[in-house]
Amino acid sequence: MARDWWCSLCSSWSCLLFVCAVLFSNLLDSTANAQTLVRFEVSPKQITLDGMRASHSILVDGIDENGNRFDLTRQAQFKIANEKLATVSSMGRVYAVTDGATEVIVSVGKATAKIALKIERSQIKRPLNFENDIVPVLSRYGCNASGCHGKAEGQNGFKLSVFGFDPRADFVALTQEGRGRRLHATIPAKSLLLTKASGGVPHGGGVRIRKNSPQFKILADWIEAGAPFGDEADPKVASIEVEPHERSMRMEAQQQLRVIATYTDGRQVDVTNYARFQSNNVGLASVDEFGLVTTLEVPGDVAVMASYMGAVDVFRVLVPGQQSPNLPASPPRQNFIDQFVDAKLQKLNIVPSQLCSDADFLRRAHIDVIGTLPTASESRQFLSSKDPDRRRKLVDSLLQRPEFADYWALKWADLLRVERLKLGHKQAYEYYRWIRDSFASNKPMDQFAKEVLTSSGPLSESPSGHLFKVVTNPGDLASTVSQVFMGVRIECARCHHHPYDRWSQTDYYGMQAFFTQVGFKKHPRGEILTATKNGGTKHPRTGKPVFAHALTAKNPETSPEGDRRRILADWMTSPDNSWFAQNIANRTWAHLLGRGIIEPVDDVRLTNPPSNPELLKALTEDFVREEYDFKQLIRTITGSRTYQLSSKPNPSNQRDEQNYSRALFKRLDAEVLLDAVCQVTGVPEKFDGMPRGYRAIQLWDSQVPNYFLKVFGRPARTSPCECERVTEPNVSQVLHVLNSPRVQSKLSHAAGQLTRMARDVTDDQKLTEELYLTFFSRMPTDAEKRSVLAFLEKQSDNRQQAVEDIAWSMLNTLEFLFNH
Repeated sequence: MARDWWCSLCSSWSCLLFVCAVLFSNLLDSTANAQTLVRFEVSPKQITLDGMRASHSILVDGIDENGNRFDLTRQAQFKIANEKLATVSSMGRVYAVTDGATEVIVSVGKATAKIALKIERSQIKRPLNFENDIVPVLSRYGCNASGCHGKAEGQNGFKLSVFGFDPRADFVALTQEGRGRRLHATIPAKSLLLTKASGGVPHGGGVRIRKNSPQFKILADWIEAGAPFGDEADPKVASIEVEPHERSMRMEAQQQLRVIATYTDGRQVDVTNYARFQSNNVGLASVDEFGLVTTLEVPGDVAVMASYMGAVDVFRVLVPGQQSPNLPASPPRQNFIDQFVDAKLQKLNIVPSQLCSDADFLRRAHIDVIGTLPTASESRQFLSSKDPDRRRKLVDSLLQRPEFADYWALKWADLLRVERLKLGHKQAYEYYRWIRDSFASNKPMDQFAKEVLTSSGPLSESPSGHLFKVVTNPGDLASTVSQVFMGVRIECARCHHHPYDRWSQTDYYGMQAFFTQVGFKKHPRGEILTATKNGGTKHPRTGKPVFAHALTAKNPETSPEGDRRRILADWMTSPDNSWFAQNIANRTWAHLLGRGIIEPVDDVRLTNPPSNPELLKALTEDFVREEYDFKQLIRTITGSRTYQLSSKPNPSNQRDEQNYSRALFKRLDAEVLLDAVCQVTGVPEKFDGMPRGYRAIQLWDSQVPNYFLKVFGRPARTSPCECERVTEPNVSQVLHVLNSPRVQSKLSHAAGQLTRMARDVTDDQKLTEELYLTFFSRMPTDAEKRSVLAFLEKQSDNRQQAVEDIAWSMLNTLEFLFNH
C-alpha cells in the first residue's frame, strides 16, 4: 500500500526526536546576561570555631543596581590575617589550627570585607559519638547507600543500615563483625575501614575518602579513641537550615549553599561537607555534592533538598526568563485560577499563550473529561455555534454522559487495585461497579474515601471493602491509603527514616496500626469484613508498642477504642486536614493540565514542594467549599483561561513546562487511544470475555489480553503508584501504529466507516472535510484541503485505497495521537 502522501500531509511521530534535539541544541547555545556588581556582602559577619577540627563556610553575595543578590563565593578570594591560627580553602571554608583571634579577609576585585574570627579549644579533643560523628561520614560518601553496603544483602560481607537509620547495628558491624578486622586501634591508619576507603587496598567502590582529609582524620581519631559508641544522652540533630533559603537566580548562574545543623542542646554546626543534596528538577537546576546549585537556561521554580542525619530542608530558587518585547497581552482572566497562575508567570517574565481555538477546546475537553473523541457531527455542531457560553455548556453536557463515569472509574480502578486475579471475576466486577456508580452519581469524594476506609459487613453489600482483599498486609494498606488518598509515600519508613521527608518508622507503624484489626469471616451470605482483631504493633528496632495515630500526630499512650479506621477516615477527610482535598485537587489538575502542581502527584513531601503553592491552596479551599464535589472541581478547572490556553508557544514560554503558560501535549491513555482508533475507523474492538460493543475505557478487568493496550502502557494494577501507567511515547508505540496488521484491518474493513465514506461521499471536498472532522475534530486548512484533493484526484482509479492511505496518515500524526 502506498504511504508516500502521509509525509506531505503533516508531521509524523518520528519528528518528535528531531524537535527535542533542536530544542536541546538551542538551550545549550544561549547565554545569560551578566549582572552589574554594585557591592558585596559576606555571611556570617563573625565566626567562632569551637573545638578540634571545627570549621565553617563563608558565603559571598553580590548585589546589583536593582538590589538583586547573586552568588560570588566561587569568584571571591579568601585570606587569613594570621595564618598561624587558621586556614581557609579557595571555596571559603575556614578550618581551626590553634586558639586565638584574627580576621578572614574576603576580596572581590579591589573591594574587601573582613570577618572576625575566634578559635577556641582547638587542641582539646571532645568525646566522639558514633551516631553524631561517624554515621554522617559514612552517609556523605555513600557507604550506607542502597547501591553499596546499605543494600539488603550488604556488599562483600559488610552490611550497613541504609542511610544509617540503625546506628547501633552499624556500630556492631564495624566493631565486632568480621572478627573485628575492620578496625586497628593501635595503628588507626592501617584499619581496613580506612585503607579501603582511601584506596590503600583494592576497594570495589573506589577511593571514597582522601588521606589527611577532615573526614579521614575524624575516623582515625574515633578508632584511636577505642571506637566508642557514645553516650545515649549526647545531643542529637534536631533540625537543619539551608542558607540561603530562597533566591531568584538568572539562567546559567550558580549559588553555593550552606547547611547549619542545630542540636538538641542548642549547639549549631556547619555540616555542609556532610550533607546530601538533590534537585527536584534537574532540567531546571542541578546541584553537586558540595552544594553548588547551577541553573540552566530554562525558566521555572526549583527545590533543592539538603538532608543530614534524618533532618531535611529546602532551598527554593526562582529562575525568571528574559523579558521578551512585542508579545501580545495576556488574555482576560476567567476565574480565580488565572489570578494565581498569572502572579507566578509575572515573576518569571513569562507571557501566557493565547486562548485555544474552539476546535482544540472541543477535542481537549472530550478527551480529558470523558476519554472519548467527539464525532464529526458533534464537532460540526459545536464549531457552528455562536453561543458565547458554548464552552461551559459543552463541559456540563460531558459531565452528564455515561462515558464520564466509565472513564473516571477506569482511572480510580487503577488506583484502588481492581484485580481480578486476586478477587475473582464476580467480586472484581462488584468492586469496579461500586466505583463507577460512585462517579455516575457524583458521590462527594470525602464520602467516597470514607466508604473505602470504613467498609464492613458482607462484601456483597459493601463492595468497597474489596480493597482489603487485594491489599491484605496492614503495612501495605497504610502505604496504599496514604499514597492514594493523601499523595504521601510512607513506604520508605517501613525500614528506616524516610530519606527525603519527615516520616519516621514510628509514623509508619502508627498508620499501620489502623489496619491491624481488619479481618474476614466466612458466612452463608458470603465473606464478612470485620475490624475486631486487637493485635498490637511494635516498633521493629526498639520493640516498644506503637498505637494507631495519624501522620504528624504523636504516638498516644494507649490504643484508641473501637474500629480505628473510623478515626483515620474522620481525620483524613476533615476540612481541617488539607492533605486529602489537596491530593484530589492536584490529581485532577494533573490529569487536565498534563502536570501536577505537585509532581509526581503521589509524592507529596517537604522536599518536593508545589510549583505554585498559592494556586494549590486556593484550588484546595474551593474544593472543600464545594463540599468535595468532583464534577464541580472539573468545571472550575476547565472554566479557567489557564485550561483553555493554546499549545502554541510564544518566545517567552516555549521552554516553560511547569507553570501552565500554555497547554502541554499529552499522549492519549492506552484505552482512550484504542477507542479513538476504533471510533474513527468505525470498527469496534472485540475483547476476550467481554460482550461485543465494550469499549476500552469500560474494561474493568486489567488482565483482559490486548497487545495494543500493553504496548501503550496500560497498568497491571499491582501498586498504587500513578507511575505504573506508562504515558511517555516510545519506539514500540510508533512502530505499532505505523505497521500493525490490526490497525490496518480496521482501516480497510468492508463494514468500516472509511469504506462507507469512500462509497457514499462522492464530493471530494465534502469527503476531505468529513475526514478532518472525524480524525481531528476540525475543518481542514486551505493548504490541507488542496493537498488531499490533489491526492484523491491522482488516485481516482482506486478511491477506496486513497481514503485508507489518507486515514492511515492522519492516524499517525501527533495531532491524533496526542491531546493538545
